[in-house]
Amino acid sequence: MANPLYDRLFGCHAGSAAPFLILPDGSELNYDAFLTKAAKIAGYLSELGIRPGDRLAAQITKSPEALALYAACVQAGIVFLPLNTAYTASEVTYFIENSGAALIVCDSNAMGDLVPVAATLNAQLATLDADGSGSLTDGAAGQGDSFATADRSIDDLAALLYTSGTTGRSKGAMLSQENLLSNAEVLVQEWRFTSQDILLHALPIFHTHGLFVATNVALATGSAMIFLPKFDVDEVLAHLPRATTMMGVPTFYTRLLDDLRFDGAASRHMRLFTSGSAPLLAETHDKFRERTGHAILERYGMTETNMNTSNPYDGDRRAGTVGFPLPGVELKICDPSTGVELPQGEVGQIEVRGPNVFLGYWQMPEKTAEEMRSDGFFITGDLGLIDERGYVQIVGRGKDLIISGGYNIYPKEIELVLDEQPGVLESAVIGVPHPDFGETVIGILVAERGRTPDEAAIMKAVAKGLARFKHPRKLIVVEELPRNTMGKVQKNILRQQFGDLFAVGKAL
Repeated sequence: MANPLYDRLFGCHAGSAAPFLILPDGSELNYDAFLTKAAKIAGYLSELGIRPGDRLAAQITKSPEALALYAACVQAGIVFLPLNTAYTASEVTYFIENSGAALIVCDSNAMGDLVPVAATLNAQLATLDADGSGSLTDGAAGQGDSFATADRSIDDLAALLYTSGTTGRSKGAMLSQENLLSNAEVLVQEWRFTSQDILLHALPIFHTHGLFVATNVALATGSAMIFLPKFDVDEVLAHLPRATTMMGVPTFYTRLLDDLRFDGAASRHMRLFTSGSAPLLAETHDKFRERTGHAILERYGMTETNMNTSNPYDGDRRAGTVGFPLPGVELKICDPSTGVELPQGEVGQIEVRGPNVFLGYWQMPEKTAEEMRSDGFFITGDLGLIDERGYVQIVGRGKDLIISGGYNIYPKEIELVLDEQPGVLESAVIGVPHPDFGETVIGILVAERGRTPDEAAIMKAVAKGLARFKHPRKLIVVEELPRNTMGKVQKNILRQQFGDLFAVGKAL
C-alpha cells in the first residue's frame, strides 16, 4: 500500500540504528525505536476505532511520545490536529467541535476540563503527559511492533492547523500530504540538509514551524535532532556544541545575544541558523553577524502555506527581507482592492500559488472562496513588496494598515525608524481611532535595559525621516510587547489596550 508522506519521511528509516532524537539528558532514540513507538501508538488508535480520515486533536507537551503520535497518525491515515498547550478548555472545545475530532489526547491535568467536553461532543479521550506516561502509551504498550500502513494518496488530508483567530473564529487550514511533503523536500535542497546534520530543536511542535518545517526536514534527510522541551538559554548553550543547525524565532536570537557566553567560539562549528514565525529586526541580524560571523537566514511562511520564500543559502542574506520565492512557489504583489498585479517596488498584498498552498478552510467554503482565487493564488493578507534585487520584503499585515486622513500608512516603515533610535530595544506601531483623521498613529516602545528613550529626540528623528502624516501622535513606553507563543507581536491586543486614547472627552 502507498502512503507517500509516511513512506518518504518515516517508513524509509525502518531498521535504521541512526540517532533520531537526542534528549536533554544525553540519551538517544534511534529511528527504528522511534518507528516502533509510533507503530504501537497507531495500533492502539486502530483498536480505539479511529479510522483513516478521522481527526485526532492533541493538546500535549512536547516529548518523544508526542512526536511519535504525529508519526502514528500519518501511518494510520488519521488527520493530525495539534493544539497550542496554552489554549483554554473553552478554546479547545471550539476546535474539537469544529473539526469533529474522534479522539482528544491531552495532559492528565486537563482531564477534569475535557471529560465533559468529550462526552458532549461524542469524542474519546486519552492522556499523554510530558514524561511519556498516560493512557495512550499504556494502551500502546500492548500492541505489536509493526502496523499495516494505511493506503493514502498525495491529495489526502494529513493535518488541520487552526489560525490564530484574531479577527473572528479560528479557521482550520487543511494541509494535504503534498503540501507537507513538497515543502520539506524543497527546504532540504534550499538549506542543504544532509544525514550528517544535527538540528537543535527548541521549538514547540503544535505549530507548523517546529512540526512541519523542522521535524519534516530532519526526517526527509535522516538527520538527528537535539530535542529540547522548550527554549532555555542555558540548555541551548549546553547542547549547541553538538549541533550543526538551529531553527528559531527572533526571541531565541535576542536572548542568545543577551548572554555573553554566546560568541563566535560557541557558534563557530554551526552551519546554519534560520529564523521565522515573526519578523527579525535588522538590528538583531546585524548584531548576530558581528558577534558570531553567521548571517541568520530569514524566511517567510504561514499556517496555510508552510514556507513561501527564503533568503539564499549561498548568497546575500539581506536583513529586513525574507528572500526569494522557493522553487515551485509563485509570488506576486497585488492591489488589495482590484487584485491586479503591481509593478516591482510598490507595496501591495502578497498572493502565493504552489504545491505548498493548503486545500482550503475546514467546513468554511465561503472563507475559502474569499481568500483563494479561482486560479489557485492564495491571498495571504500580508502586505509586502519586491525590491530592485528581487528580494521580498514584508511590510505588515493588511489588517495592520493605518489609514489616516485618507493616507495609507505602513507600520513597518515607522517601526524601522523607531527601532534605530538610542535607548529603543524594539517598537510596534498601531493605528487607533481619531475623531478628525479616522485613525492616527501611535508608537509603542520597549526600552533597552537600563536606558530611558528620549521621546523628544526620537520625534526629531522621525520628523527628519518621515512625512508628517506618518508621525506618531503619541509614544508610549511599555515593559514588553504582547506576543504569541511563536514570538509574533499581537497588535490586536495593543489596539484593544490603547484604542481609546483619542476618544472624545478623554483627557490625555
